[in-house]
Amino acid sequence: MENFVDSAWEYLYAFIVKSAAILDVMLSHLHFLGPIPVIFLLAVVTLMVTKVLKKYLRTKRLVVLEKKFQYWLSIREEAMCCEDTEKGKALAKNIDSAELNKAYYDYFFEGLLLGFITFYLPVISMASYINESYRAERLLELFGRDYVLRFGDKDPVIIGALFLFICAIVLMNSALIIFKWIRKHYWVSESGRRQPKHSAGNYLEQSGVEGKCA
Repeated sequence: MENFVDSAWEYLYAFIVKSAAILDVMLSHLHFLGPIPVIFLLAVVTLMVTKVLKKYLRTKRLVVLEKKFQYWLSIREEAMCCEDTEKGKALAKNIDSAELNKAYYDYFFEGLLLGFITFYLPVISMASYINESYRAERLLELFGRDYVLRFGDKDPVIIGALFLFICAIVLMNSALIIFKWIRKHYWVSESGRRQPKHSAGNYLEQSGVEGKCA
């Protein structure tokens, strides 16, 4: 087992070193643009990689847990819409304790693990590369200055490559979230909205809740 782990680590380390060397060669043709465009380009590429991974890297367990969570959530929402509010609230509470809470936590932790692989791992990997390849000494060698941005003459505020990369990731990711929110709330027509694929009527009838839902 130890030999297998050692061999796997050696291959992984060789892959990381080779990938960093290839990236150095590719970026060397863009250094004439300056450090800021290069850093933002790396941030864009990183976000594109995370979006592709998030779209196509989904475990079967996550899909099952998501469907289960959405199913019990829709049942709870329908129960809360019933005319008999007291029975609806009681049923919703039973759904929470019996099914929904467990479904939520299973789905949350599975999504959290997958989110680390699809988002945080690429971002951390690129941040590590930037921290090493564009440290102060390398910036001075490549661009003639040991910083990326500088504000002020007396006691200047100096911004390095890593900090700029993190800011770029946060800003662009926030912009994407805002854009999706605007598109969802203002651009989607009534006919294009997703309709629920299942009904909770049978469950509510079996639970003894009477009255029509709104």
